[in-house]
Amino acid sequence: MTVEEKLAQLYGLWAGASADGAEVAPHQHEMAAPPRLAELLPAGLGQLTRPFGTAPVDPALGALSLLRTQRLIAAGNRFGIPALAHDECLAGFAAWGATAYPVPLSWGASFDPDLVRETAAAIGRDMRAVGVHQGLAPVLDVVRDARWGRVEETIGEDPYLVGVVATAYVRGLESSGVVATLKHFAGYSASRAGRNLAPVGMGPRERADVVLPPFEMAVREGGARSVMHAYTDTDGIPSAADAALLTGLLRETWGFTGTVVADYFGVEFLRTLHGVAGDDGDAAATALGAGVDVELPTVKTFGAPLREAVAAGRVPEQVVDRALRRVLAQKAALGLLDDDWSPVPPALAAASADGTAPDGTAADGAAAERAAGLLRGTVDLDSPGNRALARRLAEEAVVLLANDGTLPLTGRGATAAGGGAGPLRIAVVGPQAESPTAVLGCYSFPVHIGAQHPGLEPGIQLPTLREALAAEFPDAEVVSAEGCGVDTPDAAGIPGAVAAARGADVVVAALGDRAGLFGRGTSGEGCDAPDLALPGVQQELLDALLDSGTPVVAVLLAGRPYALGRAAAEAAAVVQAFFPGQEGTRALAGVLSGRVAPCGRLPVSVPRLPGAQPSTYLAPPLAGRSAVSSVDPTPAFAFGHGLTYTTFGWSDLVVSAASAPTDGRLALSFTVTNTGRRRGTEVAQLYLHDPVASVVRPVQRLIGWARTTLGPGESARVGVGVPADLASFTGVDGRRIVEPGALELRLASSAAEADTRLRAAVELTGPVREVDHTRRLHADIEVVAAAPAR
Repeated sequence: MTVEEKLAQLYGLWAGASADGAEVAPHQHEMAAPPRLAELLPAGLGQLTRPFGTAPVDPALGALSLLRTQRLIAAGNRFGIPALAHDECLAGFAAWGATAYPVPLSWGASFDPDLVRETAAAIGRDMRAVGVHQGLAPVLDVVRDARWGRVEETIGEDPYLVGVVATAYVRGLESSGVVATLKHFAGYSASRAGRNLAPVGMGPRERADVVLPPFEMAVREGGARSVMHAYTDTDGIPSAADAALLTGLLRETWGFTGTVVADYFGVEFLRTLHGVAGDDGDAAATALGAGVDVELPTVKTFGAPLREAVAAGRVPEQVVDRALRRVLAQKAALGLLDDDWSPVPPALAAASADGTAPDGTAADGAAAERAAGLLRGTVDLDSPGNRALARRLAEEAVVLLANDGTLPLTGRGATAAGGGAGPLRIAVVGPQAESPTAVLGCYSFPVHIGAQHPGLEPGIQLPTLREALAAEFPDAEVVSAEGCGVDTPDAAGIPGAVAAARGADVVVAALGDRAGLFGRGTSGEGCDAPDLALPGVQQELLDALLDSGTPVVAVLLAGRPYALGRAAAEAAAVVQAFFPGQEGTRALAGVLSGRVAPCGRLPVSVPRLPGAQPSTYLAPPLAGRSAVSSVDPTPAFAFGHGLTYTTFGWSDLVVSAASAPTDGRLALSFTVTNTGRRRGTEVAQLYLHDPVASVVRPVQRLIGWARTTLGPGESARVGVGVPADLASFTGVDGRRIVEPGALELRLASSAAEADTRLRAAVELTGPVREVDHTRRLHADIEVVAAAPAR
């Protein structure tokens, strides 16, 4: 291959599918005007960027458009190599008409990696069916400051939870033949003041012990075949220029063999934002040398600037070859280099109309147009099976934060004047009451792309919360009032909302976020918050509803946690849903009625004060409440918290191995019993407390959990084996070590001190032991159902 042909495999072209199924056209964007596809064909093309996620298009016609473009690309270069097509899949395949699943923060709230894996597999099948090979998910950034706009895209504030759930997603996506892309490597979420694409001020120990473990787990156990570098710099080194990170750690230590792709425009940012490159050739040389294999989203620095740098001897051709081998190996694994490769995706494999072959060829334009007309509507990306998965995940992710007994609602209202109870009167009040997109995150297609096309049908059913409650309570009187907008300062509607509340038996205060991009929402990429007060005048509305005298059930449809002021203690109930997807309002209605037993747990702490940030549970003693500071960062609801409609007892703790050498294993067991009257799910969380260590350690950190569903009176025996490796941390000299000494294993229903149910004092003995990337990452947890208690 010539240098030009080699480089062509290392960049993409941003091309969106056309609405009539014709060949795709270059997408014009702010950073650069890329060349037309025809100009690139002789040298070839490495990637096609977001063929479905750029513009609204019928899925079948999008597949046909991609098919024809792939045929052009393969026929246009002398080796017949097609492009690898990638798209977004953060909360479902980001295509028009595709199922919108709950956002990753809801995955974390479910504490159910098996369901997340199953969901990812369904997403991958839909992507592969229409010709997409790579998905830009999951996000493994650990929340360090909830003001960051992209919190909705994360799985939570604990690295173990993030790692386990993200690895499950990777396994699911990869099982469908789609390349999973880990992002953003590494430290993007640790930016100062929670601002998007801001400098990162963490030290090497925080990076090693908090930020990197989820990526390590997903590489070692998930089989991810791609990694996307982060935009940010850490201690002056941009991730795209960090050879120690992208090559030394990722490849040489962890053994990663896939491709490293650039976050969009990230290579050029080395020049424009970071100032570590003097021109685009320098930027390309720096990124390629550090270990970035593919420039996305479109050809820029890896085109002419890199070609000139190679010609001038500034970049050895061997460095180009290194990246090329990785790209071609991935294409070979996907079947793109097979002799019998066909551009026809599975969804169109049987298509044929008017002499038009399923590969999209046609004798003339009229025949092609007729074929497109016959194909329209034949590909379903929102199947009943998809919706069932989306509903299960949404139901498991709803978190009941507080409840004074008002929930579940009975369906009957206050005693009527003539005796007996009348129909339940529900007032759904707030900016999320009648908003169809209140359940969707920033990267869902109707928000991400649909917002740019006014009047476009969303392509999926999006019942509002009022509609879902009316369907859930068919005999109830359900009224709604907006009260205020999501983020407007106008409070004129609050008196009317209060009047509606006073005429009801219960108020459902529908509050939260509007997802958007770069300031066009209150949550999402570039929508960072100055503090964690509810946006706009929503807190004023909530306080007025609390003063109405009618019980208030606060329902949060949001992308991040918010301080709720008085409502945390005074509301009849508080229900948190993190953008739960298209089935989200039905899931919420089911929880309010009791049809669905709430079982979600908080993946992030809910603050008590809007300004007590940054604050996560994963912090040392100095981060907590103290007599020497006037700010109390204690959360209103701690990480891991979540109520059910039943009660659970924890008992019979047996510590079978209270001590072990630093290369050994601790062991214990205990019983969980449903002591209430309803079936429910308990999430028994295991935390490790290290009271004395050679460096400052967090008060406690999650190292495992057992999720068990029990009927009234039923019990389960939970056995736990804890490898000493789980006590490891980065020591004074930067090595990961296991130290001897006393530890405490805490079995708890949340990270709050008061929620620790059982404690086991244990000890590690022997010498300090160094561990590496081959260390054990998980506790052994076994749940065995027992006979019903008498």
